[in-house]
Amino acid sequence: MIGVALLSIGLVLVIEGLVYALAPSLVEQMLQALRAIPESQRRTLGLAAMALGLALVWLAKQLGA
Repeated sequence: MIGVALLSIGLVLVIEGLVYALAPSLVEQMLQALRAIPESQRRTLGLAAMALGLALVWLAKQLGA
């Protein structure tokens, strides 16, 4: 279980690092767009993303990852 958690965190960091390295101006635009969204909607989006991520990790684990 710890291995899966470390793998998941590592993959997130790789993807985020790629975004910052390849398109830093796009990150700035995304941050400005996020500021326009109400806090309650950002919280809901965050919870939905977390649930989706958890489901994907569970599915990967079930498939033998």
